[in-house]
Amino acid sequence: MNFNFRSIFRILGIMLFIESAFVSLILAYSLYLRESIGRSWLASFLLMFIFGSIFIFLGRGSKNIIGKRDIYLIVTFGWVAVSFFGALPFFLRGAIPSFVNAFFETVSGFTTTGASVLGNIESLPNSILLWRSMTQWIGGMGIIVLILSILPVLGIGGTHLFSAEAPGVTLDKIKPRIKESSKLLWFIYLGVTIAAFISLKLGGMNFFDALNHSFTTVSTGGFSTKQSSIAFFHSQRIEYIISFFMLISSIHFGVLYLIFSGKWRKVLKNEELRIFLIVVATAVFLVFLDVYELKSFGFEESFRLSLFQAISIITTTGFTTYDYTLWPAFVIYLIFALMFLGGMTGSTAGGIKMTRHIILIKDSIIEFKKQLYPLAVIPIKLSGKIVSQNILYKVLAFIILYILICAFSVAVLIFMGIDPLTSVGTVVTSIGNIGPGLGQSGPSGNFAFLPDAAKMFLAFLMIVGRLELFSVLILFTPYFWKAR
Repeated sequence: MNFNFRSIFRILGIMLFIESAFVSLILAYSLYLRESIGRSWLASFLLMFIFGSIFIFLGRGSKNIIGKRDIYLIVTFGWVAVSFFGALPFFLRGAIPSFVNAFFETVSGFTTTGASVLGNIESLPNSILLWRSMTQWIGGMGIIVLILSILPVLGIGGTHLFSAEAPGVTLDKIKPRIKESSKLLWFIYLGVTIAAFISLKLGGMNFFDALNHSFTTVSTGGFSTKQSSIAFFHSQRIEYIISFFMLISSIHFGVLYLIFSGKWRKVLKNEELRIFLIVVATAVFLVFLDVYELKSFGFEESFRLSLFQAISIITTTGFTTYDYTLWPAFVIYLIFALMFLGGMTGSTAGGIKMTRHIILIKDSIIEFKKQLYPLAVIPIKLSGKIVSQNILYKVLAFIILYILICAFSVAVLIFMGIDPLTSVGTVVTSIGNIGPGLGQSGPSGNFAFLPDAAKMFLAFLMIVGRLELFSVLILFTPYFWKAR
């Protein structure tokens, strides 16, 4: 098979080292607070560090040559490994006594899904809550992207590693070199996080809540320090601030770079951005019409609830300020449809992504034209650039596979004894990395009621969705394992 196992082990070891470094920060914070769970954090740190050292030892003498098949193993098993070890603090502390539940919560964190098994979040120690939020912040940009930004030694094969983990149809590098792009991505990501933190602090949150929610907003993750999510704060300012940063974080980081650089002409020429904002505005307006019609809320409150919930679902963040399953049927159906949209490519948002929808619609329109002019050659253009047939085929394959996986997964959950509405909601929200679903997994519920087998299956879907299907599913094809 000719896999470069030494390089694979070496990079997995580096990933665990980086994870242990973040855990050491939580350990220091726990000691500062004089919490009684310092030993749990120390044990978690040591296990990550020891296994990271073992993997690096197994990878000693490796060459900086990484094949494509090595990359898929690194990315998939890397995400499984950091999730497995990241679950240790929850499990060893007893915050989540079941390891399956702890693993589910951690996968949900790193994939920025936001689905939770917890029923009394406020009772958890602050260090546990901070780690829970930090998993989303780390996963939002991606740990591979972090490695590439700080370890130039992985420059060879770095582009393929980046492509296998970073969201999007294509790799739109901000800088010519992948290391520079990775550093700039993290710089922008950190800058937006700091801006969100300052805004939330000024908006009325205390330091701890502002820090946690800045992590989970900018990563479009949706974990909150409160069981009732953002509704707990009863603050118009906080809801508008979070709505703004959810929207900002679902914009392509390359576009954010252009905005920060003052290159407005290039920003305005971005077709995906224009359509994305139009879709968001339309969704908010449609939800608002039905919510305001209820006469249960005033004009401003109806608008704010509609704005927040529509943006939260489209951007796959998953924060809630109201249980949308209590709204009219049209709104519920609309919110369900929004779960399939997603943000822009190259952002922290999950879902199918706006670019794929645009390309699919444009291709469908062209097919109608070809019915009248069969010999015509009509290229698909996006922001003035021609979309290659290769990209078109990938988009069509992705969307078809996405729908097929959803259908198959719903059938699996129904077979496990879960009602159809809840099955549909949990599957769509898991593979789309959204958070709340429908039925028992809606905004007022959680995922604790599911059997362990269902939780592990959904955790798998979260990773598949976060890595955009192909990077994981290719491992299940027979030709992947055949000798070169």
